[in-house]
Amino acid sequence: MNLTTMSYRVSDGVAHLRFPRPEGANAMNLDFSKDIREVMIAIEHDQAVKSVSVTADGKVFCAGGDLKEFDSFGDGLPAAASGLLVDYHAATYRMNRVPKPFVAGVRGAAGGAGLSFMCAFDLVVAGESAKFTMGYTKAAMTPDGTSTYFLARHIGLRRAMELTLTNRVLSAEEALDWGLVNMVVPDDDVDATASSIASGFAAGPARSLGVAKRLIYEGYESSLEEAGEREAQEIVKTMGTVDGREGINAFASRREPQYRGE
Repeated sequence: MNLTTMSYRVSDGVAHLRFPRPEGANAMNLDFSKDIREVMIAIEHDQAVKSVSVTADGKVFCAGGDLKEFDSFGDGLPAAASGLLVDYHAATYRMNRVPKPFVAGVRGAAGGAGLSFMCAFDLVVAGESAKFTMGYTKAAMTPDGTSTYFLARHIGLRRAMELTLTNRVLSAEEALDWGLVNMVVPDDDVDATASSIASGFAAGPARSLGVAKRLIYEGYESSLEEAGEREAQEIVKTMGTVDGREGINAFASRREPQYRGE
């Protein structure tokens, strides 16, 4: 891959995705949207990838859309933005669909599309100095980046409405209390914590974790009967897998399991 706005490497089952443009606040532009779509396709089809850790350089995880670049398009902005969103949303859909856990390590600010992107991750580790804001309506824009799907599911409709309409800034502790992030750690520990969690997933029963992720997302949108039937089908399949048999035997034998991710 010829990436210009992010770096990507795979090690011990973990895909490490990093945003290395602190001078540009890791903002989303046309190149970013193309890069993130290409990376998500690679993650989906690389059988060596069991989990994903996403971190960023600098004091801003992602400041949202690159408004300076957007302004430079003039009357051509709607067409340019349409192309950007086709790529970016395709990446988000794939990230949600791929049965591999995604862990974000957020240090500093996540605003606008940066917050929308963060909401699409399965788990989020926040640094103590992290701040979160929607910011769209402040610039006379409307939400995008699939935030209208994820945000209310994480924090509830009333709070999602408040963040969107008032552009309130949440501290890391407030975000934890609201359910927007999973944990808060010292800023210097963000990257290592996100990587450690992703590594734990990769070394564990990776197939089961990925299917569990998909069941939770699909179950949220299903009737009771649909969710129950889907669960029944998947757990029966899992009982016939290498890791499934190992997990049951290890529990019954009172020993630590040795998973292969299969």
